[in-house]
Amino acid sequence: MNANYCPLDYTMNLIGTKWKPIVLFHLLEGAERSGVLQKKVPGISNKMFTQTVRELEKDGLISREIYPVVPPKVEYALTARGKSLEAILKSLDQWGLEDKKGSNTYL
Repeated sequence: MNANYCPLDYTMNLIGTKWKPIVLFHLLEGAERSGVLQKKVPGISNKMFTQTVRELEKDGLISREIYPVVPPKVEYALTARGKSLEAILKSLDQWGLEDKKGSNTYL
């Protein structure tokens, strides 16, 4: 390992965009169809949703299953690697809940 290796930098490169943690958080509940998952992420564009799930899949955090039906059905689920982020994601969610309650000056 490089002497300058930073574990936080590594983690943030994997999940540190605006949308990745939100997508991962919603998949903690279980596999979701593409359209349903996208609707759970308010404000995300089709292009950004596609880019986000592709990056998460490339990094081995989610899996994509395509069902051979008409119309096409695509479902996303957390991989074991993605599930290992559960405590982190839930902690971030809890922190946001508590911080929002204590402060009306942000967001």
